[in-house]
Amino acid sequence: MYDEDELLPISGLQHLLFCERRAALVHVEGLWDDNVFTVEGTILHDRAHDLGTEVRSDLRIARGLRLRSLALGLSGMADVVEFHLLARGEGAVGVSLEGVAGLWRPVPVEYKRGKLRREEGYVIQLCAQALCLEEMLSTSVRRGAVFYGKTRRRLEIDFDGKLREATKDAAAGLHRLIESGVTPAARRGPKCERCSLLEKCLPALQSKRRSVSRYLATAISAAEGDALERGVA
Repeated sequence: MYDEDELLPISGLQHLLFCERRAALVHVEGLWDDNVFTVEGTILHDRAHDLGTEVRSDLRIARGLRLRSLALGLSGMADVVEFHLLARGEGAVGVSLEGVAGLWRPVPVEYKRGKLRREEGYVIQLCAQALCLEEMLSTSVRRGAVFYGKTRRRLEIDFDGKLREATKDAAAGLHRLIESGVTPAARRGPKCERCSLLEKCLPALQSKRRSVSRYLATAISAAEGDALERGVA
């Protein structure tokens, strides 16, 4: 179990799974820059949070719900948590809502920009929200969804055992990274072009520096070898 002051943001899981160096730049070095992708994502999140609570006979929608898990050491905010009314005799685990009759099944929904696709960071971030809800509400959260703003479609996610373990591993990995205080070296790849921290990360320059270091190390080693040979001769 973690203490309150040890909690890390749930959003850090997405950074970690996208790129460990990005996660360290944000959460160790405190760097951040926006690009068109992050701005569009922020607008979508803000809209989701600003719509308020929606009430229907068999559905309650809570927006901007605060979450935390002392077991995972994470905290954050859910874009949307839907509470679906369980039918009598349905047998599923549900929670009671203050002032409302019946039992309700919580379903977290994370809002993302772009088109429908399954991306590991998004899915694990959503699963972390589910684990937070389970701990907070003493219930079981079996499924959730990622809503994609561009296509306005939902990707339904089942929180199976494999995904739960991957989420716990990611949370532990985020804590290890932050506790180490070390920013991993840059590795240039196609996804770098989508990263808002590209100009701060400078993966191409980092790669050149490593190449120069390797060249110098090789040259020094060769020079030392030549000197030894001359000394022996």
